[in-house]
Amino acid sequence: MGIKRTWKVIVFLGIIFVGGVLRVAGQGNDSLVDVSPRKFVHGLRVEGRPEYIFPTSSFLKGENAEGRIIRGAFSTHVKYLFRYCPGSIDERIYGDVYQGVGLGFYNFGESRQLGNPVAFYLFQGARISSLAPWLSLYYEWNFGLSAGWKPYDSYYNSYNTMIGSKVNAYINANFYLRWRLSPRVSLLSGLTVSHFSNGNTKIPNAGLNTIGGNIGLECNFYRKDDLKSLERKVALTTQPFRRHFTYDFVFFGSWHDRLVKTSDGFSPSPEAYPVFGFNFTPMYNLNYKFRLGVSLDGTFDGGANLYTEGDVYGKVDKSDIVRPPLGDQFALGLSGRVEYVMPFFVVGVGIGANVIGKNDLNMFYQLLTLKIALSRAVFLHVGYRLQNFNEPNFLMLGIGFRFNGKYTAF
Repeated sequence: MGIKRTWKVIVFLGIIFVGGVLRVAGQGNDSLVDVSPRKFVHGLRVEGRPEYIFPTSSFLKGENAEGRIIRGAFSTHVKYLFRYCPGSIDERIYGDVYQGVGLGFYNFGESRQLGNPVAFYLFQGARISSLAPWLSLYYEWNFGLSAGWKPYDSYYNSYNTMIGSKVNAYINANFYLRWRLSPRVSLLSGLTVSHFSNGNTKIPNAGLNTIGGNIGLECNFYRKDDLKSLERKVALTTQPFRRHFTYDFVFFGSWHDRLVKTSDGFSPSPEAYPVFGFNFTPMYNLNYKFRLGVSLDGTFDGGANLYTEGDVYGKVDKSDIVRPPLGDQFALGLSGRVEYVMPFFVVGVGIGANVIGKNDLNMFYQLLTLKIALSRAVFLHVGYRLQNFNEPNFLMLGIGFRFNGKYTAF
C-alpha cells in the first residue's frame, strides 16, 4: 500500500472516530443519570519516552552500513483525549476510562538506515488501582500506523533486514503512575513497550521492539461544575448487569508476502497474495468488561501451498510458481476468544487451530483483535494473526456486526 493511500485511510478513520465522539457527546445515557450536565471532559497530554531497542537482529548489533550498534531511541508524543465526567456512572464502572488520538515522533539515532518515523494512533487507558487520593496506577494501549521508515532495499539499504515497508503498524502498551498536582494537571511516569512491523504484508518483516520509560504532563479542561460533581461524591448506583449472549459476524480481507521453497532454501515471493475470511463468534457477556466465547474462523489464503516446479535457485520469478487447487487454499478453524470490553473499543485475544486445511494451513494460530464501535451493532475490525506464537501470518482488516447487544457501545 502506498503512503498516500495509507494516510487517506488514517484520515478517514480519524474522521469517523471524531464524528462518533461529537455525536455521542450530545447524547444522554440510556438508563443512567449523571451528576454533570455534560458527558465528556477533554484534555491534552505531552510525553517523552527514552527507550531501549531489543537487539533482535545483527543489523542492530552493528552489522550495518555505519558499523554502529543501535540500542537507543527517543520519542515525543502529543495527545488529544476525552474522558467521562468525574463522578458519572460510566466513570465509576470503567475506572476513569479515557481515549483519544495521538502523534508520536521517533528518533532511533540512525535516520539514514531506519528513518525518523511518525506514528498516528488511537489509544485508550483506564485506572487499575487508586493508591492514594493523589496517586493512581493506570494502563494504556496505543494502536496505529507509523510512516517515514527507510525500508530494506537490495542496493541502497541492504543491511536493514528488519523493516520491509515505509509504513508499519505501531502497537504500544503503557503502565504508569498518575500524580495529581492539581484538579486539572497531572504528572505521569511509568513503563512503555512498543512494537513496529508491517503485519507480513511485505518481506522482510522482523520488526523492531523497544522498552523504556515514559514521563508526561496531562491537562484536563474541567469546568467548575465538573469539579463540584467530584467534590459532592453523590452516591450513584448502577443497574445490575444482565448476563447474555451476543453474536459477532466479522468479514475481513488483507494481503501478505510469502517465502517460497526453492532448491537451495527459501526465497521471497515475487508478489503479494490476497487473504479473505470470516469469523462467527458467539460470546457470553460475564459483566460490563469481559466476554468470552468460541469462534468459527474461515480463511482463504491466496499464498498458501504454493510450490515451484523443477529446479529453482535464488530469486523466484512469477512464472516459476505453481498454484494449487483453490480448495487447498481454504481453511476452517475453531478458536477460543476472550474480550476486554470498554466504551468505543473492545480488545480481544484468541487461540485456535484449523480443523480443515492442508499442509501450510494445518496450523495452530493466535489472534490479537481490536473492534472499534461505530454503533451498538456495527464495528470496524483490525486484527493480527500469528502462527505458533512467533511466525507472522496476516492482518485482518474488515467490518463486523453484533446481534443481541444489550448495552450501548459508547
